[in-house]
Amino acid sequence: MASASLPELKYRLLLELAQRISRSLDLQDVLDHLLVSLRAAIPYDAAGVFVLRQSVPGADALKSHLIAGVARAGFGAPRADDPMLRLGEGIVGHVIRTGETVLAPDVRRDPRYVVGRPETRAELAAPIVSNAQVIGALNLESDRAGAFTAADAELLEFFASAAALSIEKSLLHGQVLEKQRMEQQLALAHEVQRGLLPAGPPSVSGYDVAAVQLPTWTIGGDYYDYIPVADGRLGLVIADVSGKGVPAALIMATFRAALRSELRRRSGKGPLMQELNRLLLEAQGESRFVTAVYGSLDPRSGRFGYVNCGHNPPLLLRADGRAEWLDSGGLALGMLPEVGFVSGTATLRPGDALVLYTDGVVEPTNGADEEFGVERLRQVLLRSRERSAAESVLAVVEATRTFTRRDRYDDDFTLVIVKRGTGDALRAAPGSH
Repeated sequence: MASASLPELKYRLLLELAQRISRSLDLQDVLDHLLVSLRAAIPYDAAGVFVLRQSVPGADALKSHLIAGVARAGFGAPRADDPMLRLGEGIVGHVIRTGETVLAPDVRRDPRYVVGRPETRAELAAPIVSNAQVIGALNLESDRAGAFTAADAELLEFFASAAALSIEKSLLHGQVLEKQRMEQQLALAHEVQRGLLPAGPPSVSGYDVAAVQLPTWTIGGDYYDYIPVADGRLGLVIADVSGKGVPAALIMATFRAALRSELRRRSGKGPLMQELNRLLLEAQGESRFVTAVYGSLDPRSGRFGYVNCGHNPPLLLRADGRAEWLDSGGLALGMLPEVGFVSGTATLRPGDALVLYTDGVVEPTNGADEEFGVERLRQVLLRSRERSAAESVLAVVEATRTFTRRDRYDDDFTLVIVKRGTGDALRAAPGSH
């Protein structure tokens, strides 16, 4: 091709490039084909094409290891400490940062050069630009000083421009596939997490129980449970892991497993929480914490013994409308290695309701930046006290959505209501969860 004019070279190069990469959306295939096509137009001893994972300023991208793809020819295996890939140094790093083409006739005299292969004497690098942003660079190296010309630089710029569309298409395709994989994984995680929650309310003679959980994301860090314990008592737990999403969900699963395991070994609520605190610190350090309330209800007497670990105090709403807040306990779990917990007791009398909730229930705000708050929660529950537990749960959900004028919550929303019946049976309604 040496005798062909530059326009002819461009035409042939574009045609060959289109033929090679038109049938592939795989980024690595596209990059490999680019180097093969380029060799026919501009002879080189070594070459590389480097593509950033996202269109952000080159220096930041390189320092963050956001390289989406690399193709090389004539180089040895890339080193983990490659200064170009790790720190954005060298001529390629300069091209990505500045968007300028660099023609270095003798790299030994170019202060920007970083040794990649000892034989290299000349280097030519051009940016790959899409939508006015640098998304990568093409780099050619020769063992002969002065091997590349200004015409080669113009041809490499043309080639980089022609290749940008195919690279961008491959990147978008990869992002779509990655998004689909993430959605599939999150859907699976959602099903797994739902399996960790009760399938429905427990059947307890004389009591009506219902709950709801509305995660902000596909999976969340809130947890509630009903756990049968000794002597016919019912264990009730509600917990909230700091943070959201996958990390919070993993800690929630750890907390659930530890709680159920330890309940088989010990009955004292203070020692139980001390052991859970130790296990959480051992599992994930002090980076996250768990607020929780655990208690056991004796259906015969209505006695509810509990411990509150830094959680929103459960509301005990008496039949006459008076409210009591259950706050005996200690610090949140997973914060400090040595903590103590004080147990508390309360008694549900006929007509009373026990309400456990996470901060996603009381912290939603309206347009004036007012929180829904515990007093509005109490008022809603007062208005629905003659209704079933499931109807009261629905009333709270509707009230918070009316208050915020939104159907979505900024934090996981979890609510558990336990009502003790009076002499007259409560209207039956299926529990929600």
